Amino acid sequence: MTDISNTPSAGDKVSTLIESLSWLKRFHGQIMVVKFGGNAMVDEALQKTFAEDMVFLRYAGIRPVVVHGGGPQISAMLDRLGIQSEFRGGYRVTSPEAMDVVRMVLAGQISREIVGHINEHGPLAVAFSGDDAGLFAGRKRTIEIDGERVDIGQVGDIVAVDPDAVRQRLEAGYIPVVSSIAPDIDHPGQSLNVNADAAAAALAVALGAVKLVILTDVAGLYSDWPNRDSLVSSIDPESLRDLLPKLESGMIPKMAACLEAVDGGVAKAAIIDGRTPHSILLEVFTQSGIGTEVSREAL
Repeated sequence: MTDISNTPSAGDKVSTLIESLSWLKRFHGQIMVVKFGGNAMVDEALQKTFAEDMVFLRYAGIRPVVVHGGGPQISAMLDRLGIQSEFRGGYRVTSPEAMDVVRMVLAGQISREIVGHINEHGPLAVAFSGDDAGLFAGRKRTIEIDGERVDIGQVGDIVAVDPDAVRQRLEAGYIPVVSSIAPDIDHPGQSLNVNADAAAAALAVALGAVKLVILTDVAGLYSDWPNRDSLVSSIDPESLRDLLPKLESGMIPKMAACLEAVDGGVAKAAIIDGRTPHSILLEVFTQSGIGTEVSREAL
């Protein structure tokens, strides 16, 4: 006999749909940038539910844009090819040989996988590398270690975004899937490995997105980690700016990207737990959302 004690009733389902109505009205026709990362990228089931979420947004009248990195997959491929993978100051040292692997994994493997999962629901997604059609422009960065500037290879920051090609695909009804690579404006013909969180924030600002959502492997921002009772559901930019230097190193780039997006005019930015199936829909279409949201409305 089937246990129906935990099965939502028809009324429960209708209530859920009605709760989403205000968000459907608010976000209809708007661009939403989603950074796909963390365990969701390497879990087949979560890849599929993420693709379903993107398709749902698209048919609900929202225009999603996906930006992704792929650190674990890049490390695995470098190991497989016998190429040393070194990190200095939290950044992957990227030699020309390693950069070829970065491009191959991001544009040739991960983008194709994301597009493939989305396109199981119809011809909806199209892949972009960040160095396609002048989308991103980057500049090589160095880091400071023990008071000295250190060269970390083909690693850079995005200094300009030309979103026209992405806009054209959005106007045509597609879901763009963008990999975090940028051409080096100081060295034509070379590409740079750029942080995917920062790339997503820069693209969200350039597109005038209504929201940036970053998937990660934690429930959200904790003001007093590892105290799990200190989860912050919403925070204003000024409070986040004060808190940023005190955060764990892995959380800093994600929260800095949220701050960059909101400072650049994006109404809201959120980090959410990508390990939760359909986390995007929970964040976008429920009153409470999940994770941590950065917004001037929190002031």
